[in-house]
Amino acid sequence: MSQEPTTDVATPPPAVLALRHAAKTFGPVVALADGTIELRSGEIHALVGENGAGKSTLVKILAGLYHPDAGEFTVDGQPVAFRTVADSKAAGISVIYQEPTLFPDLTVAENIFIGRQPKGRSRLISRTRMRAEARALFERLGVPIDPDRIAEGLSIADQQIIEIAKAISLEAKVLVMDEPTAALSGVEVDRLFAVARGLRDRGAGILFISHRFDEIFALTDRITVMRDGRYIGTHDTASVTTPVIVREMVGRDIDQLFPKVEAEIGDRVLTVSGLSSAGVFSDIDFDVRSGEIVALAGLVGAGRTEVARAVFGIDGYDSGSVELLGRALRPRDPQAAIDAGIGFVPEDRRKQGLVMDLSVARNATLTLRNSLARFGLINGGRERAAAVEWTKRLQVKTGSQEYAVSTLSGGNQQKVVLAKWLATEPKLLIVDEPTRGIDVGTKAEVHRLLSDLAGRGIAILMISSELPEVLGMADRVLVMHEGRITARLDRADATPEAVMHAATATREHTE
Repeated sequence: MSQEPTTDVATPPPAVLALRHAAKTFGPVVALADGTIELRSGEIHALVGENGAGKSTLVKILAGLYHPDAGEFTVDGQPVAFRTVADSKAAGISVIYQEPTLFPDLTVAENIFIGRQPKGRSRLISRTRMRAEARALFERLGVPIDPDRIAEGLSIADQQIIEIAKAISLEAKVLVMDEPTAALSGVEVDRLFAVARGLRDRGAGILFISHRFDEIFALTDRITVMRDGRYIGTHDTASVTTPVIVREMVGRDIDQLFPKVEAEIGDRVLTVSGLSSAGVFSDIDFDVRSGEIVALAGLVGAGRTEVARAVFGIDGYDSGSVELLGRALRPRDPQAAIDAGIGFVPEDRRKQGLVMDLSVARNATLTLRNSLARFGLINGGRERAAAVEWTKRLQVKTGSQEYAVSTLSGGNQQKVVLAKWLATEPKLLIVDEPTRGIDVGTKAEVHRLLSDLAGRGIAILMISSELPEVLGMADRVLVMHEGRITARLDRADATPEAVMHAATATREHTE
């Protein structure tokens, strides 16, 4: 029997929004079995769960995209039944997505007031009034954005602030923030949090969806957990711990989020010497040995991804050399890197690692096209056999190998990208943000996979912005700041303080 939301507060504020026991099915697929959330005015409330827990379906019900098959939905205590997104907005609910969709050719002010531009005395659109009202919204948020600026080229962070300004202009009393920090830098996250706290203090209810526990515990007042389409429980953030939340999310204890297994570290596989690219990175020297996981750590913009792209041959460099097993690799030649035995799992799996419209099988075997072809035609049977082998090894959850890869969860998409490269039997695997945007249970699976690969003698170069991941998985940590390596730390010496100090330093040191 499902639980009702519980709290230790004796006389809580009234719920501005409440969804209880909501259900939603699509044919035989149960997307939501018991969706329950209660959001109060003047609170920031986290909604957490693994991919597939039902969070997205619940949010789409709140946004008016889906109509629940069952359940009770109230706003300010009054029953509602949204049939459209407009119904949801009219009730005071606005959703801020991870990647906002502004009109790029319109100004910031025009995007805020699209379809409801302020009118002057002549009943014509008053651009003066529109700019003034937009400027007032940004002053209220404490963010300096020019209302006359064209939206094209704005950062994701600024676009999110514009969406928030639009919500305030609509007098929204509920803001749903769906993974809003996934593409933001640390400074941008701090700014977003300051805006969110200001809105909370003025009485708005904010539903915050994230996989990042540090952000959840730093920002929110309460946490609701979902698992397998069902409500599990609600906690005051101040009185609960991460292990409790993780246990409720996955239905079991995770003894090790970072199941690092000691592997025999062998000969040098990758050697990077004096690698420099003007204005990007300078004098980069490091190596990676077989069985070793080397992490490139640092703040956003430190140059880590750019170094990895240069090693793989995507981007060029001005001086220096890259060698694999003692043989020099040609710059700007990814195919030569692949042929030499390098695999590259990019940061943006959807845009750079997968072809979203193609099937799981086709994506998992993209790197095997030449070996699977005869007389220029792909042998379908061999393709399916290879795909089944690698998706089974990585435990990819899919109803069929022929389903489009876009239908998979983020964690399973990442496994398909890994399968694609592991099928080439690489000597070196470069993984850029390997667990970004995937849930805690799948993170542990990816970490275990990386550890197993190192145990089989594969050299791994891992780029990660998550400090616990760096400290938990790496044998050595190379810290970068402004395009230079500022620290080289062995596993025993890699503490949070040492890494963060080096990430903001300008001179290389060794702990």
